[in-house]
Amino acid sequence: MAEAAASVADAASEPAAVVDKGDVAWMLVSTMVVIVMTIPGLALFYGGLVRAKNILSVLTQVFLGFSMIAILWVAYGYSLAFAGPTEGGLSAFVGDFSKFFLNGVTLESTAATFSAGFELPELVFIAFQLTFACITSTLIVGGIAERMKFGALMAFLAIWFTFSYVPMAHMVWSGPGLLFGMGAYDFAGGTVVHINSGVAALVAAIILGPRLGYMKEPIPPHNLVMTYIGAGLLWFGWFGFNAGSNLEANALTAVALINTILAPAAGALAWALGEKVTRGHASALGAVSGAVAGLVAITPAAGFAGVGGAIVLGAIAGVVCLWAVVNLKPLLKYDDSLDVFGIHGVGGIVGALGTAVVAAPSLGGYPLGDAAAYSIGGQFMVQLTGVVIAIVWSGVVALVAMLIVKALFGGAKVSEAAESDGLDLSTHGERAYN
Repeated sequence: MAEAAASVADAASEPAAVVDKGDVAWMLVSTMVVIVMTIPGLALFYGGLVRAKNILSVLTQVFLGFSMIAILWVAYGYSLAFAGPTEGGLSAFVGDFSKFFLNGVTLESTAATFSAGFELPELVFIAFQLTFACITSTLIVGGIAERMKFGALMAFLAIWFTFSYVPMAHMVWSGPGLLFGMGAYDFAGGTVVHINSGVAALVAAIILGPRLGYMKEPIPPHNLVMTYIGAGLLWFGWFGFNAGSNLEANALTAVALINTILAPAAGALAWALGEKVTRGHASALGAVSGAVAGLVAITPAAGFAGVGGAIVLGAIAGVVCLWAVVNLKPLLKYDDSLDVFGIHGVGGIVGALGTAVVAAPSLGGYPLGDAAAYSIGGQFMVQLTGVVIAIVWSGVVALVAMLIVKALFGGAKVSEAAESDGLDLSTHGERAYN
């Protein structure tokens, strides 16, 4: 009886969790910023890189892909990613349908943050996570640009979202998730977003086959100014992406924000220097590509790395992704049109594994739990496990999804005549420039 009375007294003495208006405001801004990161940021970045006859197809694929995934997220994606039992069953891999179409989500329901006693309205958390699902899925567009049937692409994204993005988000970011339970570090989506989408883009590009004239004739970008603008919007949006992933407005949010400045800056400089050494010149496209590589690499480490670690991680990603784009892709002869795997897949791997190093308190990092007990080697093995699971899971789902859409649509690739005319005209019946 005494123990019961004591437990009741303890419960009564604990302050009720509060919803801080500053946190709510920051998360709403972050949500809107990530939408800008996708529309128009990603769309313009990709649009400038394709030929003039295909720009509207890319813009449409990103725009309508975002729209479709947003609806699928509230229909069942959020429920399968974050709802469900706390133990047993399939909870290590996927949630359940208890919040189908946000059933049970009210104005009063809340979601936990990373600080005891502080919560967010659940609708705010749902909206923020929606933007992650949307941009991850539409990143894949760059791998198959200029040659995939529009209907086949939309079907592929829906299947891949359901069976790859949602389970990976659950495994990494939900309490019962497999990798969450193992202690994997992924602050804002190295495995869930970048490795996941990068591997899917690679598999889809290989199954689809190359564009006409690939490796036989030049296929230059048609508007690098547009790509530059898109890169700037991506960088701006990434502040919501990374710093918003802290779910609060505090000092650690500032850590993630400043790392999101430093890592892409180092990536841009490293790529430019690498181009100068290996190719004799530093290009504008290389600079923005290096910045994106740095952004990708810092994503899983944004709230764990110190400023020195962020700079080093961004620079390494710039060099490694340059190698993947300039050397690895021609060597293996796959046509990843806009280098989604070379930057997001490879950069995501660099970032996920590098997180184990830069999170070390001896290197200025901010690990979870007891800093004195942190082990780089032990954390590296956990990170490696997460990377392998993400690669295999996304690769298998993407392969099956491509086989399904090829069967459903009588092939996923447009005809040679349609590809030659350009997808703007052959698929959408319009031209970007008249």
